[in-house]
Amino acid sequence: MSEATTTDLYEVTMAMSYLREGMTKPATFSLFVRDLPPDRGFLVAAGLESALDFLADYRVGPEDVADFAAVLHRPAEDLRPLLGLSFDGEVRAVPEGRVVLAGEPLLEVTAPLPVAQLVETYLLNRLSHQTAIASKAIRCVLAAAGHPVVDFSLRRTHGPEAGFHAARLGGVVGFAGTSNVAAARAEGLPAVGTMAHSFVEAFDSEEAAFRAFARAHPGPVTLLVDTYDTESGVRVAARVLRDLDGGARGPGSAVRLDSGDLALLAGRARDILDAAGLADVGIVVSGGLDEYAVDDLVRSGAPIDVYAVGTRVGVSADAPYLDSAYKMVAYAGRPVMKLSPAKVTAPGPKQVFRRAGRPDVIGVADEDPAPYGRPVLETVMRDGRRTRGRATLAECRQRLRADLADLPHPARRIRAPAAQHPLFSERLAALEEEVRGRIVRELDAVAAWAGPPGPATYPTTIR
Repeated sequence: MSEATTTDLYEVTMAMSYLREGMTKPATFSLFVRDLPPDRGFLVAAGLESALDFLADYRVGPEDVADFAAVLHRPAEDLRPLLGLSFDGEVRAVPEGRVVLAGEPLLEVTAPLPVAQLVETYLLNRLSHQTAIASKAIRCVLAAAGHPVVDFSLRRTHGPEAGFHAARLGGVVGFAGTSNVAAARAEGLPAVGTMAHSFVEAFDSEEAAFRAFARAHPGPVTLLVDTYDTESGVRVAARVLRDLDGGARGPGSAVRLDSGDLALLAGRARDILDAAGLADVGIVVSGGLDEYAVDDLVRSGAPIDVYAVGTRVGVSADAPYLDSAYKMVAYAGRPVMKLSPAKVTAPGPKQVFRRAGRPDVIGVADEDPAPYGRPVLETVMRDGRRTRGRATLAECRQRLRADLADLPHPARRIRAPAAQHPLFSERLAALEEEVRGRIVRELDAVAAWAGPPGPATYPTTIR
């Protein structure tokens, strides 16, 4: 079994029908987010690299055919037309780390219709999940206002792979590190971590625990001080840290607060550490933090040096999914669109044009960018092969910084952001009107043939 079977069943049944009917000409599908979640002024494109890995390796093998046949309760011979299908098409996409808005294509695939259909589910899963997480994570960076943010999400993400993606996407948006060892190693991220409350509980006293931890690690060390009483824990940590030689103590050593009124406790911890001559010892906070909590703490002026975010960010708790779609926009050179209520799609392959200080413009893929700005979508795969190497995290961060600098401040607000909306180019608006008119004329002809006129109705798509 390969990842070719990671798809919805209806992709398989449609592909079989296309093959039976000889419908194998190129089709273009556009993957986009219909509407931004509440409290999002923008999104950060993510998931492209893993999507391209999937497409580059995509091939329906004998075991996949057998699995398709088994779930359909049909002889394997019936599914044999799928055997050997591979992705040899083109992909145009928004590079990872760039800002995107509702309605703007994250990715457009052009490939023979059966293949373009079969890869839908996997592409939607990869881009939707990772874009949601990256868009949550960047809000933590914005809320932290220059303070380091680190990822502690692995233990509660929706599976280890999701945890890996959360750590990587933290690196994309500018997190300072991750507790996820596998991701740190694979992606070249700083690995960060302290100790658990169980470590402290395993010893006869906090002081014994802290001294044992310091003996095991050359430093700098971070001591978790809220297992019993936070202020007492800070005093014990100060005594232990003060006894360490300079190299073991820091700079970089810290105490970590994981519960209670973090702003109040951070202030008291700072006073205790300073009085002990430990001005170089930092304060790390964790415990159910997200961008809202970080924003409150920063605005309070609490003397916090590092913010560790976990569960709420790793699962994008307030917006755990995106209203994303993967819709056909052209087949065999013919632009197509959907007219279902509240789910209308714009026809034809597209491009997004961006210019600082102006709204984005969604246009036809081949139109002149001069009136609107620089194109955002790039050709990242041709003939089923990547056109360039994998993007580095540094490249992604650089793209994001540049796009954020041009994004209006109201869109970057943590609370009640003003979502930005793209415009249509004149050519795209004209194409939409043309295709809509053609469809309506066809529906009217069907209605006239069917009998006496009744109230005008147009079919909705059953998904």
